[in-house]
Amino acid sequence: MSNRRRPSRDNTYRSRYLHSPAWFGRRDRWFVDEEHRNGVVRCALCLGAGSPRSLELHHFDYRGVTQTPFGWTAHERHEDLTALHPRCHEYVHQLIERDRALSGFVSRRTASLQAIARLQAKIAHYIEASLEQQ
Repeated sequence: MSNRRRPSRDNTYRSRYLHSPAWFGRRDRWFVDEEHRNGVVRCALCLGAGSPRSLELHHFDYRGVTQTPFGWTAHERHEDLTALHPRCHEYVHQLIERDRALSGFVSRRTASLQAIARLQAKIAHYIEASLEQQ
């Protein structure tokens, strides 16, 4: 099993589910729940505050997503989703796709969390280096 993304044309999740009313409803509920839990919604990578308009949701697990003859259902647990700025989201996917260890992990959650941790370490390194140069 691979954590690499399949091309959109071969992926009904990306081409249909992410455009479905079920997903938009689930996404809206996630943001409301997150604000109630933490007061503010932050990007899991850069930790910058955001809103439903400025953040995307990344799936750690797809088990709550099913397609029925009547359409899509969206029953992802709150913990199976995390907010990321679009650029941060793309960085996470790029790292997972390019790194053999991450793309080969059995668990998408593990691959995603490892990618986020590695990218956070890189950000911290760049910030530290730029502060030293001042």
